[in-house]
Amino acid sequence: MSEKYSVITGGTGYVGLALVKYLVGRGEKVRLLLLEDHPCLDGLNCEKMFGNVCNPEDLEAAFEDAETVYHIAGVVDISGKKEDLMWRVNVGGTKNVVEACKKTGVKTLIYVSSIDAYPDKFCEGVITERSTYSEVGLESPYAVTKALATQIALDAKDDLKVCCVQPTGVIGPDDYMGSSIGAMVDLFIKGLFPVSMSFGAYNFVDARDMAAAMRNAVDAGRSGECYILGGHRVTVDELMGYMAAALGRKKPRIKISKALVKPFVPLVSKVMDLAHLPPMLNSFSLSKLEENCNFSNEKARREIGFSPRPVADTIRDTVLWHKQKLEGAIA
Repeated sequence: MSEKYSVITGGTGYVGLALVKYLVGRGEKVRLLLLEDHPCLDGLNCEKMFGNVCNPEDLEAAFEDAETVYHIAGVVDISGKKEDLMWRVNVGGTKNVVEACKKTGVKTLIYVSSIDAYPDKFCEGVITERSTYSEVGLESPYAVTKALATQIALDAKDDLKVCCVQPTGVIGPDDYMGSSIGAMVDLFIKGLFPVSMSFGAYNFVDARDMAAAMRNAVDAGRSGECYILGGHRVTVDELMGYMAAALGRKKPRIKISKALVKPFVPLVSKVMDLAHLPPMLNSFSLSKLEENCNFSNEKARREIGFSPRPVADTIRDTVLWHKQKLEGAIA
């Protein structure tokens, strides 16, 4: 086992925490660059440093004696309120990470990109990896910033080994930061989501399966390559069924159509905002349910050993974790 560090930017979100646990479980020396500490990291054998990816000096200090950097820190926003921050963190921060890797002699950079960097999600057929990324054809600021950041990372492939992983919708236990899907799960557990939908689907991947694939990419991934980490396509109605089964309940019988949902989207979005909940349902999230989510994970399976577990297992673990949190068993 290498005596050098594996450094993670952003270790408290879905993907970051899953990776921390995975690497620590392997006995690796792990260092985290954090904005602030969080109880979810208690008991994990890792070094903590505090700083911001927007500050090059913080990155250079954190990357000292590092062999591998996993750049996960980023801003996800579908509310339209954090566009400037997304540009500073997603694009500027990634540029800083790349430069700090070069300056400190980091050997490998694994960057967590996104399938939102693909402009062809309303086309038919199977979506596979691209070799270049730009803002062309992308509408949301988040998608644009992730596409540009992905290209910034790939452009460094001649100076260090760079692999980009591109997850679909990340779910799983340990949702300490409060995701949009987590907010929906909480409402379902409380009985406040009594209906299903007759339309819409999305592709979900377990954060724990991502962690294993990311570590595999360090050894087996090819520099300058992207790997789609797509798990399973699940309709909204199927998702409701899986959640109900995890709780020992019956799935909601009533399924509402898009025509019925759409007029209420502005109101629901406003209520979510007033309740300080993640934007679970707005015009952006509604459009996501109609995208082509037929992503191929064949390349990731073949080259970095990506192996998504059954989606029923992931949703069960997600629901039961949220249930424990609501009951106060998880701080």
